[in-house]
Amino acid sequence: MTQDPLPPLSPSQAAELAEKLRCNVERALRGKPEVVRQAIETLAAGGHLLLEDVPGVGKTTLASALARSVDVSFRRIQFTSDLLPSDVLGAALPEMIDGRPTGGLVFQPGPIFAHVVLADEINRASPKTQSALLEAMSEGRVSVDGRTHLLPEPFFVVATQNPSEHHGTNPLPESQLDRFHLRLSIGYPDPEDEAAVLRDDPAACELPGLEAVLQPRDLLQLRSGVRTVKVDEAVVAYLLDLVAETRTHEGLRIGASTRAALALQRAAQARALLDRRDYAIPEDVQQLAIPVLAHRLVPEGSAGLEACWEEARWILQEILDRVPVPF
Repeated sequence: MTQDPLPPLSPSQAAELAEKLRCNVERALRGKPEVVRQAIETLAAGGHLLLEDVPGVGKTTLASALARSVDVSFRRIQFTSDLLPSDVLGAALPEMIDGRPTGGLVFQPGPIFAHVVLADEINRASPKTQSALLEAMSEGRVSVDGRTHLLPEPFFVVATQNPSEHHGTNPLPESQLDRFHLRLSIGYPDPEDEAAVLRDDPAACELPGLEAVLQPRDLLQLRSGVRTVKVDEAVVAYLLDLVAETRTHEGLRIGASTRAALALQRAAQARALLDRRDYAIPEDVQQLAIPVLAHRLVPEGSAGLEACWEEARWILQEILDRVPVPF
């Protein structure tokens, strides 16, 4: 028997839930309101989040705070060079009854079977292990030994990586990067916020005591509400103009995919809903174009992960400044 679909939230209801979530997360991560906002928009849009920054700026704290703020299951996977796909997805093991093998196999789920999964230092794993996440992130399921297993809903992956360390790391391929809805850099805090962190140590004092402020039903309704936000044809045309420019720009070897265009539309819808609107505007697209698209682009001749991303950001900003905005 199938369950009836959950009714979507109104813009005011969605904004209230997002505000509760924001306040809770910011108890643990101080001084980064826009980063927290965009992380919540990614969660609401049904996407996955890549946090890429130097160590010690709060990547794991943000991921853990998001997970603790919703009453769902949470698993942290520490990605290392010797991690195998079966360590992430699970494996079919010999079935045992009363300590004796029956000759059959039973599937033992891996840590990917959780509502919120923190893939910590994802670029330390081998490309084979990284690719084990592709089906899970795209389709909400995994295939092991010819059998398909559905992941719990809602499902949300937060991955972290440190671009300044190259020894023992494997850069994420374009196909993997394309599965991440947003790529965010937290950055260093302002002096006043850093002084408050030193005084209060919120990651140690606040994070362990965070309680859930949303239920799974709230998050599913929030995601349903995002999809009902209206996107005018003029806004769609503007979005597609931006995407088309990335595909013909002389400074880019690989432009934005159709998946990237859909992700940008969904992110704009999420921002509109959290701003108490049931319609998206061009400014929603403008504000999210760089965090949604930059990590999916491959500039010509750039060397290094961080240099590649910075070059893509610069090119995107030039495109945003040049493409006419409707209305």
